[in-house]
Amino acid sequence: MNNVIVPIDFSETSKNAARYAAHISTLIPDAHLILYNVFDTLEYGSDSSPLGTEGEEDASRKAIVELALASVQSELSTITSARISCVAEENNRFLDTLEEYVKRNNIQLIVMGITGATRLGQVLMGSNALNIVKRAIAPTIIVPPDTHSQSAKNVLLLTDFKDVESTIPIPTVKSVLNLFKPHLYIVNVDHEHYVQVTDEYKAERAKLESQLQEFNPEFYFIRLFDFVEATNQFVSDYKIDLILTFPRKHSFLSGMFKTSSTKQLAYHSHVPIAAINV
Repeated sequence: MNNVIVPIDFSETSKNAARYAAHISTLIPDAHLILYNVFDTLEYGSDSSPLGTEGEEDASRKAIVELALASVQSELSTITSARISCVAEENNRFLDTLEEYVKRNNIQLIVMGITGATRLGQVLMGSNALNIVKRAIAPTIIVPPDTHSQSAKNVLLLTDFKDVESTIPIPTVKSVLNLFKPHLYIVNVDHEHYVQVTDEYKAERAKLESQLQEFNPEFYFIRLFDFVEATNQFVSDYKIDLILTFPRKHSFLSGMFKTSSTKQLAYHSHVPIAAINV
């Protein structure tokens, strides 16, 4: 079974991510969607007594969360025929609790909406989504709040073809691509090869083409200093549904959420971004 977990805090952005997960689950064989919520543990007063009736209060709060999850589940069942489960856990440490659940339950993919303040920098840098990416819990698709994508049939992999063996985790990339069996576009984002293609570039491209040959990739160029405009145009021209990035060690894409240009790309392209750690 291919397990896809969607953290839900009942914000519209998290529910939008759940809808996207439901849509792409139609492409995934034997998909299982898990709607996951972590609610805070019971608070205690200054005298160390619980603020409420312990046990009864916990059960009541969990019941409310489970009812809300069931409502989202009901909506998603109109989108997909995949199995959908609801999980509510009580803990004040969301990231730790999610990470433990992912490790225990063989989760192949996390799908999470961008939540937070309205300014993109605050949303991305302060969000649990980015913290999940930093932890490398599992491949994570970050879904912009107003994404128009409802598929993963056309996938764009961004790379500069520098030391692809250490900067692109091929086994994990394959595991993600095998979920969707997409049309794969591999795009060079290094301006050094805009005028002349070097032997080094040819060798790195050959490695990547050989390693991903089962997906019949097409190769293209984007000039780095026109990155946002060119990438957005490529996304539009080729009807890209999902962008693959490698934020940990890749010298260019590791700054994807830090530079103003790539923030604009992440926000304005309306295309979900899959972060796959090396």
